[in-house]
Amino acid sequence: MSQKIYVFDTTLRDGEQVPGCQLTTDEKVMIAKELEKLGVDIIEAGFPISSPGDFRSVVEVSKAVTEPTVCALSRAVKGDIDAAAEALKFAKRPRIHTGIGASDIHIKHKFNSTRDQIIEQGVAAVKHAKKYVEDVEFYAEDSGRADLEFLARLTDAVIKAGATVVNLPDTTGYVLPNEMFERISYIMNNVPNIDKAIISMHNHNDLGLATANTIAGIQAGARQVEVTINGIGERAGNTSLEEIAMILKVHKTLGYHTNIESTMLAPISNLVSSTMRMPVQANKAIVGSNAFAHSSGIHQDGFLKHTENYEIISPQEVGVDKSLIVLTARSGRHALKHRLEKLGYKFEKAELDHIYSRFLDLADRIKEVNDKDLVLLMKETVTA
Repeated sequence: MSQKIYVFDTTLRDGEQVPGCQLTTDEKVMIAKELEKLGVDIIEAGFPISSPGDFRSVVEVSKAVTEPTVCALSRAVKGDIDAAAEALKFAKRPRIHTGIGASDIHIKHKFNSTRDQIIEQGVAAVKHAKKYVEDVEFYAEDSGRADLEFLARLTDAVIKAGATVVNLPDTTGYVLPNEMFERISYIMNNVPNIDKAIISMHNHNDLGLATANTIAGIQAGARQVEVTINGIGERAGNTSLEEIAMILKVHKTLGYHTNIESTMLAPISNLVSSTMRMPVQANKAIVGSNAFAHSSGIHQDGFLKHTENYEIISPQEVGVDKSLIVLTARSGRHALKHRLEKLGYKFEKAELDHIYSRFLDLADRIKEVNDKDLVLLMKETVTA
């Protein structure tokens, strides 16, 4: 049997940190309900101490969903943890997510602290959170640049204190995939009580490596992934939920699965995009408008002969109606013939050559040729 990968969605917390993409409480609740239908295991609903609005959003999301764990973020500070616990009082499955910086850069320049003091503060935070909830996740911020021996000591200490999940984020998107595999492998092999907690991946996309690093972490032993719809989030964003879900679904030989209902991916992508007023780039994997669009004549010909020549996922698997044949000056005769036949036109091969020549002239002028353009082209061709 394949192993379960827990999907921790932070669209409503880290995703909402994108400038200009803040959500109202009602909008957060609406998206949370869709995330529940999607099949996510944990919803990080907000950072309660940060504002009254975020506190209220965590309360209302906790009331609105029943299946997923609802998680609230806090720093390793007593007041933060108290606020998180209060905001989660209506949650059926509450989790407090608390933590502190783990890299020497953060320890020195953010906290003006020492490694031993960081461990002490982290342990105290977990123990305090444990007074409120059984499920406590600890994040070791900037783990990607942390000393590995120290990171192993910190992980061991917070698990002893009661952490059920330990999040080892690549906060700055710095690590290479092979390094991520080696780092998580080191933690799995050098923390004596590692079997008492789940290791989680929370990777940022500053160098475009978030998805690759998350997969590498899974292969090394991580069993929770912290992701967002459309990969939104701080700076260059987070690991994309839809990419991880479909990688694990397509590559069955990896031996992992999620509870994600993949046919909801495109609809929820559109919902988040419109609600947050943040367009999805056209070439975005899985949910971009061009993800199932074919423009090159060579690709169109191969796709029309057999879809698997150029598509490893069917559009219906992710909630897209159909693939698109986009007619441009790069398109070939096969694609033009296919589209014209769909419009009800019939012609001999010699006629197609003439039509195709006129089509290329048109495509060079207007860039993309739609059905209305083709109908007009055929009328002009008949009367020419």
